[in-house]
Amino acid sequence: MRFLLDANLPRATIGVLQECGHQVEFARDVGLAMAADETIAAYARQTGAALLTRDLDFADVRRYPPDQYAGLVVLRLPDTAVAAEIAHTVRRFLMEPGFCDHLAGRLAVVEVDRVRFRPPLTG
Repeated sequence: MRFLLDANLPRATIGVLQECGHQVEFARDVGLAMAADETIAAYARQTGAALLTRDLDFADVRRYPPDQYAGLVVLRLPDTAVAAEIAHTVRRFLMEPGFCDHLAGRLAVVEVDRVRFRPPLTG
C-alpha cells in the first residue's frame, strides 16, 4: 500500500511503514512541510496514497470525505507521545489482520487501544 506521511509525524514512522512492506512518501521530503491541509489532501488523492496524520482536522468527514481517498488514518494519541510510542502504535495497527484491506474509502481513527472506522465496518 502507498502512504503519505504528514509532516506532523516523526521520521521514524517511515521505517515502520517500509518494514511492513508499504511505500511511503514523507510530506517534508516532497515540499509539503508547511503546506495547508487542502494541499496535503490533494496530493494524497493525486498520488493514490492513504494519508497518515496526527491532524484531527482530517477526521472531519464533511471536509474530507473518506470515499475520495485511498484512506485517511488519523492518530489520536496523547500530545506527550514520543517518536517511539508513535512508531509502536503505527506498527501495531498495520499488523492488525485486514486493516489495510478495509482502509480504502474510509477514515480510520487510531487510538492507543482501538481503531474506529468511518464508515463503520459491517458484518
